[in-house]
Amino acid sequence: MDIQARAYLPRIAALALAGASFLGVTAAQAKEITIWCWDPNFNVAIMKEAGARYTKTHPDVTFNIVDFAKLDVEQKLQTGLSSGTADALPDIVLIEDYGAQKYLQSFPGAFAPLSGTVDYSGFAPYKVELMTLDGQVYGMPFDSGVTGLYYRKDYLEAAGFKPQDMQDLTWDRFIEIGKQVEEKTGKKMMGLDPNDAGLVRIIMQSAGQWYFDKEGKPNITGNAALKAALETIGKIMQANIYKPANGWSDWVGTFTSGDVATVVTGVWITGTVKAQPDQSGNWGVAPIPALSIEGATHASNLGGSSWYVLESSEEKAEAIDFLNEIYAKDIDFYQKILQDRGAVGSLLAARGGAAYEAADPFFGGEKVWQNFSDWLAKVPSVNYGVFTNEADLAVTAQLPAVTQGTPVDEVLQAIEAEVSAQIQ
Repeated sequence: MDIQARAYLPRIAALALAGASFLGVTAAQAKEITIWCWDPNFNVAIMKEAGARYTKTHPDVTFNIVDFAKLDVEQKLQTGLSSGTADALPDIVLIEDYGAQKYLQSFPGAFAPLSGTVDYSGFAPYKVELMTLDGQVYGMPFDSGVTGLYYRKDYLEAAGFKPQDMQDLTWDRFIEIGKQVEEKTGKKMMGLDPNDAGLVRIIMQSAGQWYFDKEGKPNITGNAALKAALETIGKIMQANIYKPANGWSDWVGTFTSGDVATVVTGVWITGTVKAQPDQSGNWGVAPIPALSIEGATHASNLGGSSWYVLESSEEKAEAIDFLNEIYAKDIDFYQKILQDRGAVGSLLAARGGAAYEAADPFFGGEKVWQNFSDWLAKVPSVNYGVFTNEADLAVTAQLPAVTQGTPVDEVLQAIEAEVSAQIQ
């Protein structure tokens, strides 16, 4: 080795040392956020989009998005929280809105409060309410189950009704229209699964009530909205304007086959409705019918979920910052997931985006997404409580009695007895 080469050795060694030091710092700063959720075509795909957006401005943060079945997410989360062993838990987890209070109340301190970081005034109020406990807000509102009345314009027109006739309906008027639709077209007004309490929940929440009151105590026998919901379903069954369904697939088949004139459910069904290209132009969307009682509205919700950060997360600060930057501020993100996945988010500012304002040819040029986002802001806030699933089971067990004409007050007493037994 010549003298000149030997002269470079200290400089090379210094550069190598500096490089190793830089790599060490980079490795130390790198963060990986692990997320648990379900549904690869919806929640998982949307979270991957969110992660990719965040990584563009935070290249030191990567994401490990784990796809489980919904039941597996719930079981693994329950097991991890019950054991007190945080090592096996993710940094962020998706929780269905109906179960949020159950986790928050059953495992105090398990989830990181986001109050003070997230501006919740920009979200649909009912979503914020369901993730609030003792004045603290714990979740990042995600997709909405805001409801609508999907209807076949061609069937309604054949029965003598125009789109304006489907606006501002009461449930009694809906039933009367259903009778005329069947008489003129031979089509039933709607599909109905007597073993599913979804329609009960929709009608009840539209009037600002739930199975539980604001303090989380059972609200059954004195619940005017629940009573009216059961009475409405009884009227639908007695008028025989429905096509019976047994399970999800059977229920979906009632409208994809063209056998019924309307669908009353959450906005997430839009993609399924649009999956029948031969029906393009034949569908319209209106607000759901309202009850004729105090507090009744034309807005409600079915389903929906939100993101929660585990207090035990080693990447808690980064996880919170990620959710705040993308889900609470990125308007373009909400346009993207609406266009790609049909996801209606809970951030009200997203309503002004191009995707929400676009006319939909399938619905005859209606601005369907704009309508749903407007109704989203009007959904009444209720306390889903800790035992919604148990109350649902009690309701479905009594629906046959409603069908058979048992007085609704007796049905409510039976439901309350069952709920009280379940939650003791």
